[in-house]
Amino acid sequence: MTVSLIELLKVVFLGIVEGITEWLPISSTGHMLLVDEFIKMNVSDEFKDMFFVVIQLGAIMAVVILFWNKMWPFQMKSENNKSIIKKDIFSMWFKVVVACIPGAIFTLLFDDYIEAHLHTPTVIAIALIFYGIAFIVIESWNKNRTPKVKTLSDITYKTAFIIGLFQVLSIIPGTSRSGATIIGALLIGVSRVAAAEFTFFLAVPVMFGLSLIKVIKFGLAFSSAELVILIVGVVVAFAVSVIVIKFLMSYIKKHDFKVFGWYRIILGIIVLLYFAFA
Repeated sequence: MTVSLIELLKVVFLGIVEGITEWLPISSTGHMLLVDEFIKMNVSDEFKDMFFVVIQLGAIMAVVILFWNKMWPFQMKSENNKSIIKKDIFSMWFKVVVACIPGAIFTLLFDDYIEAHLHTPTVIAIALIFYGIAFIVIESWNKNRTPKVKTLSDITYKTAFIIGLFQVLSIIPGTSRSGATIIGALLIGVSRVAAAEFTFFLAVPVMFGLSLIKVIKFGLAFSSAELVILIVGVVVAFAVSVIVIKFLMSYIKKHDFKVFGWYRIILGIIVLLYFAFA
């Protein structure tokens, strides 16, 4: 079974949407579900459900490559070619594990229910608007505050766990995993750059874990067409994510997250109006 050009173009478009929205705090899942309302892939519902999660592996690989030196604890000393272990990186990964615990529990308990009942345009729109307002309010409140946690290494186990609690909010489509963790981090005094970097760390085990669960549920009996669709989606998401991550890290050094808040509110209102009168 071959994949038509039209179907490939749909997959490329979805890969672009995923690559852009995974790291900007505007909800990749929400955008993917909204796009699916208008651009229907010619695949089974089971495959599409798996695809929308596993395509995020491309975005995750972009983070791993761009932040390899900050994420990989086993590194070489250039002068004598000797391997060293960076304990601070190991410590950060332990903090990531702590932050993942609340989300893992809630996902295992409620993921099937939420997929069945809350993956609707109305829920996505409300979440987009609510957290858009939250970004604007929090950034206005933060304007004259000095961050207590300025760098990634300053994040404690307690801070990591609190950020992990906020990540639980992202189980609702339209919330944004990165958006929920960044909002939580900003509220407890973490700088924008440290919040974004910790979000990148946190995404790696979370998305690998979710992808593994989805693949196990779907099974490994991919048709050749499904395999092509999955690979193309992941590759496009990876390429776009590299560009978006570089843009985001440069942008937040000089700007706040308010623009993303306004975008969320406008998109949420458009979605509500569209589906109210459709």
